[in-house]
Amino acid sequence: MGVYVLLPTRPETVELVNVAVAEEWHGQGIGKQLVMHAIEQARLLRYKTIEVGTGNSGIGQLALYQKCGFRITGVDLDFFIRHYPDPIFENGIQCRDMVRLGQDL
Repeated sequence: MGVYVLLPTRPETVELVNVAVAEEWHGQGIGKQLVMHAIEQARLLRYKTIEVGTGNSGIGQLALYQKCGFRITGVDLDFFIRHYPDPIFENGIQCRDMVRLGQDL
């Protein structure tokens, strides 16, 4: 149904990356369950902070992460312009910036 990866980035910090839910399961709360499971796993693994990054155009993702307790910690301007050769559009918005979010565990 879905998958996520927890990637250690710094001492006591882990990043939630590659959260994905199979299209036929969209809209059924699987994404929120995955994010909440990742948070709990990070706690069990004794990390102090969990972080995640998503595009500025990912309105649904930004809402989901904030509903799960994440707070916006910064913005990496033009991240997707620098790292992807072709423009990305989502929700009618060009994905340009990486919005960084974090949560103390």
